Amino acid sequence: MVTMALCLSGVLASASTSASTGTAANPRSVPALKSNAFYILDESGSKVLAARNEKVAAPIASITKLMTALVVLDAGQPMDQAIAITKDDVRGTAGSGSRLAPGARLSRADLMHIALMSSDNRAAHALCRTYPKGMQACVQAMNAKAKALGMKSARFVEPTGLSAANVASPEDLAKLVRAAGANATIREFSTDTEHSVRVNKQNIEFRNTNLLVDKSNWQVTVQKTGYIAEAGRCLVMEAVIDGRDVVIVLLNSWGRLTRIGDANRIRTWMEASRATPNPG
Repeated sequence: MVTMALCLSGVLASASTSASTGTAANPRSVPALKSNAFYILDESGSKVLAARNEKVAAPIASITKLMTALVVLDAGQPMDQAIAITKDDVRGTAGSGSRLAPGARLSRADLMHIALMSSDNRAAHALCRTYPKGMQACVQAMNAKAKALGMKSARFVEPTGLSAANVASPEDLAKLVRAAGANATIREFSTDTEHSVRVNKQNIEFRNTNLLVDKSNWQVTVQKTGYIAEAGRCLVMEAVIDGRDVVIVLLNSWGRLTRIGDANRIRTWMEASRATPNPG
């Protein structure tokens, strides 16, 4: 039902993309984006540059892991503590792949690193399972954190994003991105290009799911990708564009590279808007 509402709203809004609050970067044009919903916030001036379906709650897939990381870090548990992957982590992430087999032992820091950077679901599940008082308490903390951040549309039922019941609006996700961007650990782990962990005397290499973190023309400070069928391909990030701190939220991008293309179109649009005088 949520996905149907998003698609219907996208049809109604496709002809009139606008910034519902603040001032657009260039009122004469808006970026021709292919994502069904988006939100572009210039933090430097607290201006919404452009948005579409920004208030519609929709499935957010692995963007969820930013909230998982926030509450786990808030709990203050030792980051060097070893945690074993269990059969519960496999059952809790059924239908998704992982190279972390039951019995693999990693530090809490390594689990968070590959959950944020490489979107490993078993890693995220293990982080929440070992939260003080367990999984239910972790999910409750995620919803409480969302409320504290003013994310009125957000709802979480599990820590990985595999459930389509994890929802939020693009406008609310911008609040999550800003909170994540204020945390040095999340900034570092989410934007690392690759990370190696040692399991059973073997090194396992993980790479970032966001192609932009390794591009010389991008300065990404925090990011997370996501995908499930109900959500489409998603991308949220905070980046420096044209000397400005900008939050970008892209939801429901169905093409494999559409979210990356949309991010590049936003950067080009912002740079061109600053360079072109507006007679109005």
